[in-house]
Amino acid sequence: MNYERFLNEVSLARQPSPIRVLTAILAKSGPSMISLAGGLPNPDLFPFREAEFKLRDGTVLQFNEDKMKVALQYGSTTGLSDLVSFLVKLQRYLHNPPTFHWKRENGGIDICVTSGSQDGLVKSFEMLISPGDNVLVESPTYASALSGLRPLGCKLLGVESDENGMIPSSLQAVLTQCEAAKETLPKFMYVIPNGVNPTGASLTLERRREIYKIARKYDLLILEDDPYYFLQFVEPRVPSFLSMDEDGRVLRFDSFSKVLSSGLRLGFVTGPAPLVDRLVMHIMVCSMHPAVISQMMVSEILKKWDIEGFEAHVKCVTEFYRNQKDLMISAAQKWLKDFAEWNEPQGGMFLWLKLKGINDSKQLIEEKAQKKEILLVPGCNFMPDPTKPCSFVRASFSIASKEQMDTAFQRLAELLKEELSLQNNPLIA
Repeated sequence: MNYERFLNEVSLARQPSPIRVLTAILAKSGPSMISLAGGLPNPDLFPFREAEFKLRDGTVLQFNEDKMKVALQYGSTTGLSDLVSFLVKLQRYLHNPPTFHWKRENGGIDICVTSGSQDGLVKSFEMLISPGDNVLVESPTYASALSGLRPLGCKLLGVESDENGMIPSSLQAVLTQCEAAKETLPKFMYVIPNGVNPTGASLTLERRREIYKIARKYDLLILEDDPYYFLQFVEPRVPSFLSMDEDGRVLRFDSFSKVLSSGLRLGFVTGPAPLVDRLVMHIMVCSMHPAVISQMMVSEILKKWDIEGFEAHVKCVTEFYRNQKDLMISAAQKWLKDFAEWNEPQGGMFLWLKLKGINDSKQLIEEKAQKKEILLVPGCNFMPDPTKPCSFVRASFSIASKEQMDTAFQRLAELLKEELSLQNNPLIA
């Protein structure tokens, strides 16, 4: 593939930071290497000497003085070598992409660690988009992705979705319309394959294959944003776009936030080396690298668990969120069955409610619901065009207790009853 055609002028102009390159060389060198190159602070002056992290199973990760000196020092832009090595093994185990053994220059797989998957995602937008570009997004989609896209001067082309995610026929229709209008075709599509934030929908395997086929037809990159990959409520897990990528057109974003810790701010990007290299050049002159201490914490626990232990932990996490989802649906059935419609989430942390008789939920949720002490998110925030009326609302089941869900939906039901009464709506007759 000609990867240069996807990159904007800013990305094409990037060159590796010479200091960052030397830092990477030093990280791989033996103890006999003498460095007078980088301006590394002397770790003997750091006030933090040792640390230990007690895990929930009672075991302890011990960071002695030598390990702390590494954890608190500048690191490699692509990530801590031990962590990257584990991630390569993990991605091969989970996805085994067909391009795994390709040469780097031909689009072979590479991985870099990022300061949360959001960091890698937004930097990828900034790498690919030029003002005036058309960009394919499902409708609705992740609000922060839309916030990252809008300032870049692109036109967002919404692709319809349902309880099974992005609809391939709608994707084809949008592209056909672009061709008919002689508009510039998009270079990529942004898609959340599992537990879409906000809908909880997951793409079926058949749809993934259809979407990939369309991507090949139009030579599109697929930006596969998959923070809820491990929070799929169906078994076995549905294969990823990365696992079926025979061309090297998938750039995949994974996150540790949902399964290890959101505060560690660690994610990782997997995809064709020519694209990952450009992303790394951006990081070199921006954040330089993700926090090394966060990387060491994750690396040490993954080293202790290995893949089998990590999968066991993920299974417990998924079971928790599956139970939370069931509790929220029970509360919705109890209080909202006359006032809202919904589909059961297939993964993730959210329930997507369509409010009956409400044309636009924005004022209702942002003003009136807050007065009743309920915090929800109006559906318009997840739409490519947020100015259009939207009757949907997003509710999160991640941290609320059963009692809180019950009380919140009771309050919402009372609010909806009051609102519909003002409209003389027959729903409350």
